[in-house]
Amino acid sequence: MSDEEVIRVYVGTDRSQLLAVPVLEHSIKRHTTAKVEVIPMLDLPVPIPNDPRNGQRTGFSFSRFCIPKLAGYKGKAIYMDADMLVFKDIRELWNIPFDDAKIVIQQEVKYENVTTQKVGAPKKRKKQCAVMLLDCERLDWDVENIVAGMDEGKYDYEELMYDMCILDESEVKYGVPFEWNSLEHWEPETRLIHYTDVYTQPWTECGNEFGYLWFNEVRRMLAENKLSESDIQKEVELGYFRPSLLRDIKYRHLIPSFLHGLWDKKNSAMDRLSGYEKHRAVYEAKRARQKAIKEYEAKLKNENNMSKAG
Repeated sequence: MSDEEVIRVYVGTDRSQLLAVPVLEHSIKRHTTAKVEVIPMLDLPVPIPNDPRNGQRTGFSFSRFCIPKLAGYKGKAIYMDADMLVFKDIRELWNIPFDDAKIVIQQEVKYENVTTQKVGAPKKRKKQCAVMLLDCERLDWDVENIVAGMDEGKYDYEELMYDMCILDESEVKYGVPFEWNSLEHWEPETRLIHYTDVYTQPWTECGNEFGYLWFNEVRRMLAENKLSESDIQKEVELGYFRPSLLRDIKYRHLIPSFLHGLWDKKNSAMDRLSGYEKHRAVYEAKRARQKAIKEYEAKLKNENNMSKAG
C-alpha cells in the first residue's frame, strides 16, 4: 500500500457498545503508522424484513452490507464489530490479497472446545464474517435490495449472514486467519481479540479471562487524555456499562492475581445491588423479536388452517 492510502475501517455497533468503538480505534492506531479512518455505523436506516424470522439479531447485523455504498463504491474497506481489540499492525489484514474474490472472510474457528464451555457462550462457533475485507469497487450491494431478497423468498437470514449467499462461492475467499478474529481467546500470536459473547463482555461482566486487555487499553487512553472517567461514568449511568467497571480499570491490575476471584465476586455483588442489568436494551429487543416471531408463525398457521378448510 502507498503512504497516502487510507485504511477505512467500518465498525458495526449499537448504542450500548458505542464507547467501545474509540477503544478499538485506539488499539488499531497504536499498532500502525498507516493512515486509518474508523467509521462507526450506528442506527443506519436499514429496512425491516417482512418476516421477523429474518430480522437483525443485533442492531447492526445488516450494517456491513451498507459499506460499499457508504464508501462510494470505491477502493476497499474493512468491517469489524465494536467488541474487539487489535494488537498488531492492521496493514497485515489490509494487505490480504483478494485473488479475484470480492470479499475475504474467516472460515477456520479454533479453540471451540474451550471457548464454548464458558458461561454465555453458544454451543457452536459459526463461520465468521465479523472481520471482513471488502472490495467496494466490485460490490454492487444495496441493503434495500438485499433485504428485499429475503422478502421475496430468495434466501433467509442464516443463508445471508452465514453463507453469504448473495455472492457466488468463487467471489468469497476464506482468507482471514483466526488470529485476526480470535473469538474469546488470546495468546501471543493473537492479532485481534473478539469479545463476541455479549453476556460476558468485560464492560458488562466481572471476571472475563481476557478483560484485562481491554482495561489496559482504556488505562492508556485515560493517561493520554483520549478518554475521561466521566465518559465511562456516563455509560454506567445510562445502564450500558456495569457500575464496577471503573473499579476494575483503576485498581484490578494492582490486586494480586490470587485475589482476583474474590475481587470479581465483590464487584458482581455491587453490580447486582445497584440493580444493573447486562445489555438491558439488547435483551429487550431480543424478547420483542421472539414475540414477533411467535405471533407471525401463529398467523401463518391460522392462515394455513383456513386455507385447508376452504
